[in-house]
Amino acid sequence: MSRHIDFEAHNAEVREVWEKYRAGKPVRVPIIWGLNVRFSMEIPEANPHHISFEQYFNDPQTMLEYQIQHLHWVRHHIPQDSEMGIPEKGWDVHVDFQNVYESAWLGCEIFYSPDQVPDVKPLLEGDKRNLLFDRGIPDPFTGGLMARNWEFTDYMKRRQEQGWTMYGKPIASVTPAGLGTDGPMTICCNLRGASQFAADLIEDPDYALQLLDFVTTAIITRIKAYRRRLEQPEKTPGGWGFADDSIELLSTRMYEQMVLPFHLRMKEELMEDPSQPIGIHLCGDVQRHLVFLRDRLNVRSIDTGFPIDLGKARRELGPDVELLGGPAVPLLHHGTAQQVREETIRVLRSGVMEGGKFILREGNNLAPGTPLENLWTMYETGKEYGRYM
Repeated sequence: MSRHIDFEAHNAEVREVWEKYRAGKPVRVPIIWGLNVRFSMEIPEANPHHISFEQYFNDPQTMLEYQIQHLHWVRHHIPQDSEMGIPEKGWDVHVDFQNVYESAWLGCEIFYSPDQVPDVKPLLEGDKRNLLFDRGIPDPFTGGLMARNWEFTDYMKRRQEQGWTMYGKPIASVTPAGLGTDGPMTICCNLRGASQFAADLIEDPDYALQLLDFVTTAIITRIKAYRRRLEQPEKTPGGWGFADDSIELLSTRMYEQMVLPFHLRMKEELMEDPSQPIGIHLCGDVQRHLVFLRDRLNVRSIDTGFPIDLGKARRELGPDVELLGGPAVPLLHHGTAQQVREETIRVLRSGVMEGGKFILREGNNLAPGTPLENLWTMYETGKEYGRYM
């Protein structure tokens, strides 16, 4: 579904939308998407050379070229409240090892399944459960996958210095992987297997806490080392945020007892002022945790997945917490345009817009094969029904 887009007019409107939103005087709800190279890999015109994740992960030039190819295609086909068309300043690229980089740094083996994002095999199965305690935290720059992270970073920076261009534009910035985190519990689930770590929390809590402590220490060690390498302060003076999708598996009481202390420790170690608010990304059914996270972790921006009742979340959290979310990815993938329109209207009329701190997006991360017609429908419906005046 190809449409003519007046990029200059679109980009001017987007600048105004975000300026007003950030000033606390929104004119309408901003609309964004969560998508990465997995979305375009199955689209022939976006991926004419059939680049696979295994190729993408193992060659820096392939990663660089395909990432820009993906960005170029998205900027010309998928409407959203961000700059579209050719970027004015050039391409912002990053070393992209998806959601496996932390576990692969700690020693998990990456595997590539057809038509899927890369995943890792649990490292600490059976009699190997204490392996990491014996090995210690790997070097942030030479251990596991992180050696490749910095090789790719240096390669992309050399290409930038050489003035290399694609679609007539240079590389504007290069960012390594590893400055954020998918969260200590999620990493523990990767290391042990989700079912086994869930059992550990109940059957062997001392071991579970020991592993959570090890992983949290590793996260903090790596992020501080990377900040030093990039000449940033070890403790950020501004806001911060992280993810930990696997707390979906826990009751709020178990989260408080077993995982919250490690989330608080990350704030203490990585923020100049840990009393300041943070953002969090949580996929899945975490509705029961939201008020607790606001009150105990000072979360003031929540990027949600599904199933989440956004109207209920707004009523319980009040107008001062930023919420991101919207129609579920299965509906966007399998539903009709009319169903997408109806669900978008339902979300926007749920009360979630109260207070002006709502960003409309899919819940959460667009699935490959999602019809572009449905994305256009959601975007246009959001612009129509998401106005504040």
